Amino acid sequence: MPATRSTLLPLTLTAVLALAGCAGSDQPTDGAAPAASTPTTSASASAATARGPAASVPATLDFTAPTIDGGSFAGSSLAGKPAVLWFWAAWCSRCRGVADDVAAVRRDNADRVNLIGVAGLGSGADAMRRFARDTGIAAFPNLADDEGAVWRRFGVTSQEWYVLLDSTGTVVHSGALSQAELRRRIAELS
Repeated sequence: MPATRSTLLPLTLTAVLALAGCAGSDQPTDGAAPAASTPTTSASASAATARGPAASVPATLDFTAPTIDGGSFAGSSLAGKPAVLWFWAAWCSRCRGVADDVAAVRRDNADRVNLIGVAGLGSGADAMRRFARDTGIAAFPNLADDEGAVWRRFGVTSQEWYVLLDSTGTVVHSGALSQAELRRRIAELS
């Protein structure tokens, strides 16, 4: 019996310490998922906001993805300017219901904020293109992410979701937003 106690005590202490480490208070308060390891690729974070061939790209923007029209999109093109990633699915009725508003938000803020659609969740290429054409969102870039790589990169698990990034590529919000709240948050970004 003493051998059992001497084995159980370290295991119990290890479990308690591990659980205590998970209860930290460093979670974002606005529902934003922490950006997966967001150090910049250079020692200077301020260089991430510079434009040009020598500019550094934050890790959050270091990705490429196909677009629904068959092109390729480089996340690095978002560096230096605030951005909104709108995650949608072609079969999502909520997404369809706000698509006109999202297109209007993009038109109203195109000079100050990048807005990129990220389609996925098994939408399928034809349905993505049809959705974009029918809802008026084809005027801005929409990524074809049926495999979910961009969704996972930003910790998104549900459609009709917004990820807002400041000009340094830092996630400042991740979650659902009403259109009024989206407009308010975008005004704060720019």
